[in-house]
Amino acid sequence: MSEPLLRSRYVMAGGVRTHYVEAGANGLSVVLCHGGAPGLSGEAGFGKIMPALGAEFQVYAPDSIGGFGETDPGAPATEGAQSRVDHLSAFADVLCLDRLCLAGNSQGAWVVAKYALEHPGRVQKLFLIASGTIAAAMGLQHSDTEGLRALHAYDGTRAAMRRLLETLVWDKSQLTDALVNRCHSSATRPGAEEARRRFRHGMERLTREPNLRPKFVLTDVLPRLKIPTLFVWGEEDRFAPVELGRQLESLLPNISFKYVSGAGHMVQNDQPELVSKLMSEFFSAK
Repeated sequence: MSEPLLRSRYVMAGGVRTHYVEAGANGLSVVLCHGGAPGLSGEAGFGKIMPALGAEFQVYAPDSIGGFGETDPGAPATEGAQSRVDHLSAFADVLCLDRLCLAGNSQGAWVVAKYALEHPGRVQKLFLIASGTIAAAMGLQHSDTEGLRALHAYDGTRAAMRRLLETLVWDKSQLTDALVNRCHSSATRPGAEEARRRFRHGMERLTREPNLRPKFVLTDVLPRLKIPTLFVWGEEDRFAPVELGRQLESLLPNISFKYVSGAGHMVQNDQPELVSKLMSEFFSAK
């Protein structure tokens, strides 16, 4: 019997029972960090590209703290996305990932960028995908969008989950009942709603409290990042509009940007073959 392409695993990371999926058996370690919308997980965020990446790399996609996936929803997240960075650090430590490449989408892109800034000696390359969180951390205004309205209107129902997912992708055919049901089940499992509430409070603290906000802001540090980085943005993004990416490009001359047609906020799900090829070539290049 052949081994499944994606393997489900658990590990205690920083005292948190953490679920992740993995692919591949050897090669360079690659960790993928999903976005911050309800119901997302490592598999929902990156499952479509992991089998291809697994042919060349050892790939991990953890479910973050904050009520995501199957990771313990009781885990504290008192500093919002910064708590996700700390959880990522604990995850890398427990799996002994001393040298790795990182990729992140949306809020997950901020998480991996911040991890790289805190642990530059461990990160070889960064691959960032469509991040309004990074734009905000760089001082850019994130205008109201269809995606943000769907996020704010999310009420825990299956219909609201479908409406939210519809704003994250361009290719609606990928929104199968199985995917919607999986995300809905994750977002409504016991403890998940309370975890999201705590996480939102943590994000408010991180972005507003004077003693914590310096941990969120990247204006002075990201332009000086020396780790090779590629930033990909979907031209049909209805959550964080592509104009944000173009503004960021002018602020981050040390980072290469690529804009992808036929793709929304989750570029890796709309254009999996292209993104897996870009990521493989970028991570493998000397």
